Amino acid sequence: MTTTETKIELDLIAKLGNLKYTCRPDICDRATLETNFREKFQELNRVKLTDEEFNRLLEEIVTPDVFTAAQTLRTRNSFIREDGTPLNYTLVNIEDWCKNSFEVVNQLRINSDYSHHRFDVVLLINGVPVVQIELKTLGINPRRAIEQIVEYKNDPGNGFTRTLLCFMQVFIVSNRDSTYYFANNNTRHFSFNADERFLPIYQFAAPDNTKITGLDEFADAVLAKCTLGQMISRYMVLVASEQKLLMMRPYQIYAVKNIVKCIEENSGNGYIWHTTGSGKTLTSFKASTLLKVNPNIEKCLFVVDRKDLDRQTREEFNRFQEGCVESNTNTGELVRRLLSDDAADKVIVCTIQKLGLALNENSKRNKSREKRGLVTYADQLDAMRDKRIVFIFDECHRSQFGDNHQTIKEFFPKAQLFGFTGTPIFDKNSTVKQITGEEQTLKTTEDLFQQCLHEYTITHAIEDRNVLKFHVDYFKPDGKNPPKQGEKIAKRAIVEAILAKHDAATGGRKFNAIFATASINEAIEYHQLFKDIQAEKLQADLSFVPLNIAAVFSPPSDVSADVRQLQEDLPNELADNQQEPDAKKEALGEIIASYNTHFGANHRIEEFDLYYQDVQQRIKDQQWPDADLRKANLSAAHHKIDITIVVDMLLTGFDSKYLNTLYVDKNLKHHGLIQAFSRTNRVLNDTKPYGHILDFRGQQSAVDEAIALFSGKRDESRAREIWLVDKAPIVIDKLQEAKLALQGFMQAHGLSGKPEDIAKLMGDEARVGFVKAFKEVQKLQTQLDQYTDLTPEQAQTIETILPKDELNAFRGQYLETAKRLRDERARTGDREGETRNEDLAQLDFEFVLFASATIDYDYIMKLIADFSSKKPGKAAMSREQLISLIAGDAKFIDERDLITEYVRGLTAGEGLDERAIHTGYLQFKAVKAARELNELAARHGLAAAALQGFVDAVLERRIFDGEQLTELLAPLELGWKARTQKELALMSELVPMLKRRAGGREISGLQAYED
Repeated sequence: MTTTETKIELDLIAKLGNLKYTCRPDICDRATLETNFREKFQELNRVKLTDEEFNRLLEEIVTPDVFTAAQTLRTRNSFIREDGTPLNYTLVNIEDWCKNSFEVVNQLRINSDYSHHRFDVVLLINGVPVVQIELKTLGINPRRAIEQIVEYKNDPGNGFTRTLLCFMQVFIVSNRDSTYYFANNNTRHFSFNADERFLPIYQFAAPDNTKITGLDEFADAVLAKCTLGQMISRYMVLVASEQKLLMMRPYQIYAVKNIVKCIEENSGNGYIWHTTGSGKTLTSFKASTLLKVNPNIEKCLFVVDRKDLDRQTREEFNRFQEGCVESNTNTGELVRRLLSDDAADKVIVCTIQKLGLALNENSKRNKSREKRGLVTYADQLDAMRDKRIVFIFDECHRSQFGDNHQTIKEFFPKAQLFGFTGTPIFDKNSTVKQITGEEQTLKTTEDLFQQCLHEYTITHAIEDRNVLKFHVDYFKPDGKNPPKQGEKIAKRAIVEAILAKHDAATGGRKFNAIFATASINEAIEYHQLFKDIQAEKLQADLSFVPLNIAAVFSPPSDVSADVRQLQEDLPNELADNQQEPDAKKEALGEIIASYNTHFGANHRIEEFDLYYQDVQQRIKDQQWPDADLRKANLSAAHHKIDITIVVDMLLTGFDSKYLNTLYVDKNLKHHGLIQAFSRTNRVLNDTKPYGHILDFRGQQSAVDEAIALFSGKRDESRAREIWLVDKAPIVIDKLQEAKLALQGFMQAHGLSGKPEDIAKLMGDEARVGFVKAFKEVQKLQTQLDQYTDLTPEQAQTIETILPKDELNAFRGQYLETAKRLRDERARTGDREGETRNEDLAQLDFEFVLFASATIDYDYIMKLIADFSSKKPGKAAMSREQLISLIAGDAKFIDERDLITEYVRGLTAGEGLDERAIHTGYLQFKAVKAARELNELAARHGLAAAALQGFVDAVLERRIFDGEQLTELLAPLELGWKARTQKELALMSELVPMLKRRAGGREISGLQAYED
């Protein structure tokens, strides 16, 4: 028997009672909530407020701005009393959160404006509601449960904007066996956007990273009073620059706790092994800010090993807390800040190179100062030798194996050193020697930092979906056998293979790629080869669309200090540049000139750093539609980079969710391999199922070795299974099963397997069943579409299972059905007293899976022009194929009926070019819109011009104004009752028209009429 929601709720309340929460059944509505808050406020602040003062206090602190409310909750505030005296107050005991009052209420009802919602369970700290727990009986997708909270919270006039609920910090969703939590936020950070990039959703975990999913266990681990107080006060971060609340993940919390404990106990050094992409900067920020208030610590230095990481880390820290870290422009400034007693100088971000220059008495900087009769930096810092200083090293696998580490240890004997790394150095992957007496051994991360304080490997991160699995395609020149490890393939064959596979690998150029080459000369050669081969292809086939290629490697000789600092972390490039530097410099100059021409830029080799930053930005700009980038820079012919050719640059530390592919023509191993692969596996949404690697060096044994080395102690035997996606035959079998399940569903409803029969499904339950069944088919199809190692036989099998035309037809039916169900759910809402279809209420729509990167508005216009200009049967697509393509793409979901009607009215072979097609469509759309509006105005007795003006104003501002609606209806001279009926009748037709014309953009204020 299914456990009821009520039973789960009562069990949770009993559990919280055992955790010493006070159960408050008397708090059931807004009035009793505020009365209780008043009592707790007066007790905490030792004050008695008059009714007028309390009402004014509520007016001051209640705000729709989540970020402002979060700040108010955590700080000391001021209030002017009736007699003019100030009252300095806090809402909770911020000095010791454990000493607050912790209460639990259930079935709290808050009525405000259009909201009439009950809340299952709410936790109060000192009378302030800070945690909402929504309980479910179904094994529903947590994303849908969270979406429901988001939908309600973003309703206009909801309880979160007008009452004490504005202080809500955390939402928890559970069906007893599965429990998830997430932070509250303002709307811009608390929505499910068109790309379906969802809110960060968390499951709690034990220190060994095993999941804590049961509600009872979750309550013990997170909701114990002091623990919850710490979660809110210490382990949530208020990101000032974005006005956003962030929750730390469990592994980040354990890392910070262990560092702080190690410092409090003064128990030596340590390192944190948290995989690439796990948010090490946030962890180190929180650790350093907690140390900021520790009076026993003189300074906390966050040390990075490259200039761009110095800038990037400083910006990240200041993003978390504005102005918390100042810029170090030079070594002298670093020394000044180290000697400063100013609180702003307690946490410092700097590069290890800059620190080394200051501490090393034999450095050029110190020798230069000595010659000029100035006190050396080392002598100035001598007063700091006996102070307790904490050093936190970012990416310590790179920065800590040179002389600087030893210099720091010798100069600051009382210092504690902590390192963060995603890829530690073990005996197996160490290359640096250390000599003790006559014995020579390899140096490891543990040698340098003594102990691992917390471990969160890529294995854990993949299982948590914090990063993606990898699909590794070992290129087979003959189609059957990969080359032997290290065996080289002709460069032309590699370029040809990349050009053939790139569209598949990147989901039709939705994503982009990095191409790792073995040397600067090879990067130069590849850049030229791409240019030559693409020119040949374009000459042979005018429909060929060339890839946008860039290349970036450090320039030889005569470079700025900024570039020299970059090169210090690129030893291979640095050594490479010693050979024929003039030729390399000339080639790089030509590459930059080609880049300038292609992208409308104006870079010079003398300012290489700016060129490098521009390349990185363009890689990240892959996320934006071409049309938006064109608007931003009309003069440039191209805006996005498809492939960036590199040697060492960008293979560590660079992150972009829209980079999904790495082409490899260089030998990689151990931590270098993992770092390079990890550029591809940042999570986006279901259109990016994995990070894709195409290896041209036959390095399967190196990959297997790296997986074994960095998988951690847990599940070593399952590491390959966890890290790597299923091979194509397995996924093809799953696609076959999903297609059979879809056919079985249709047969069970008395339908044939044809897509057009979906329209005959009766009732929402059947339509929900189709959406679920076909969504699974599309997910597997999306995964297979990005496999680059499919054999011709496998490709044919996929086509047999689901032919392209049939797939497009099913996609169109999915979008039509999903849109209908979505609108039905929006209309029904979650209003009390109404029966609702639970399956529909819990359904998780996914539209992003049905939006092609290559099929945009311009592409459709080109296809229509092709259809118009060629004789029947000669066009690339028939009329029906074209209509099916439009119907199957989510981008056209609100406009496809119009485009379809326009296409049906065209004559094949009519000879219209693309401009004529585009102009004709705009005219067709305008006439259709005007006719629709005129008919609507006539039906409701309104002047067409007045209604047009009203609609234009709403669409321009994207705000629905009730007063303007009143003015629109005023000429009808209706009484209040008749006017209300007329308003509702008009809006029932006007709302869908406005939403359609808004093109998916939200119009504020329409929600009341939708309900």
